[in-house]
Amino acid sequence: MRKIVFLLFIGLSFSSFAQKNYFVKKGAVAKGYDMVSYFNNEAKQGNKKISTQYDGVKFYFSSKENLKKFQENPKKYIPQYGGYCAYAMGVKGSKVSINPETFEIRDGKLYLFYNKGRTNTLLLWNKEGAEELKKAADKNWKKITGK
Repeated sequence: MRKIVFLLFIGLSFSSFAQKNYFVKKGAVAKGYDMVSYFNNEAKQGNKKISTQYDGVKFYFSSKENLKKFQENPKKYIPQYGGYCAYAMGVKGSKVSINPETFEIRDGKLYLFYNKGRTNTLLLWNKEGAEELKKAADKNWKKITGK
């Protein structure tokens, strides 16, 4: 019985740790938006009924075809910095929420950004130098995750 409780505790701890490294809201990464759709230059809301779990978190998809593409190569579609705002990660090393409809595909990778009111961090990202901010964000993310 103690082994079962211990294993359950370890499993829940891992799941909580994994969720801390992803922007999870509304039950899935990036508020349930379809990661594969971004690579078609679209931000589409996913469907709870078309979902999968990867790396301890849920991902929703707008179609079974997109789910299949994700399952074949999940690392291709995972958002950078766990789906947190790329700009905030570059500037401050902070985990900041995003607007899932504000995104950029750069060098085959998905970057998501905060966009509310008068603050659109995708515009700031490009204005202030995306390549340098990306390098800083990569370093900051390594410090946070150890990866």
